[in-house]
Amino acid sequence: MARKKGRSFAIIGLGTFGTAVGRELARFGNYVLGIDTDPAAVNHLAETLSQTVVADGRDEDALKEVGIGDYDVALIAMGEHLESSIVTAITLKMSGVPEVWAKAVSRTHHRILSKLGVDRVVNPEEEMGRHIAQMLHTPLVRDYLSLGNGYHVVNIVVPERLAGKTVGDLDLGETFDLRCMAVMDGSTHKGTGDDLRLAEGDRFVLLGARDNLRRFTDTV
Repeated sequence: MARKKGRSFAIIGLGTFGTAVGRELARFGNYVLGIDTDPAAVNHLAETLSQTVVADGRDEDALKEVGIGDYDVALIAMGEHLESSIVTAITLKMSGVPEVWAKAVSRTHHRILSKLGVDRVVNPEEEMGRHIAQMLHTPLVRDYLSLGNGYHVVNIVVPERLAGKTVGDLDLGETFDLRCMAVMDGSTHKGTGDDLRLAEGDRFVLLGARDNLRRFTDTV
């Protein structure tokens, strides 16, 4: 099969999660194969993904027929069906897919998939729940990214009470052990220097440990 530039991905399970991932990967210019047992789900993405196939991810012969072992990454996106998810993971590993990702819906499911050798297990609902809770807890936080080991990058909206202050005035390094990564005015990068003056509504991107970021956001 002719492929575009970029990596190749197989998405098994074209529900809400699988569809969202497949659409974005295709938008980035990757070759994306969508697989589902539901013809309606497959037809819905036929014009969006590079290739769509009605097949069962548990069927080793069906996956071999679409050349699953030639794909860089396979994502098992139908986490709600525990048995199907587990059997599909085994089938993909046996088919020689270099990297297998899978959606899990519980800690037990996560542990089973990890034991089977799945390279990355994700729980979208749990991760999004934490994300929403963080933003609800701290209204100034518009977005954040976990880097692991307790470190995060946080996108904060500059409130009125910080307007007119400089980055240096906030004493980020000495008091909070934080690093200013960027100050944005809309899509414009204003800079990071200590003499940079903040304006209400600017986006302030900070790097640091979770507890230190929380101390800072609690003070502003």
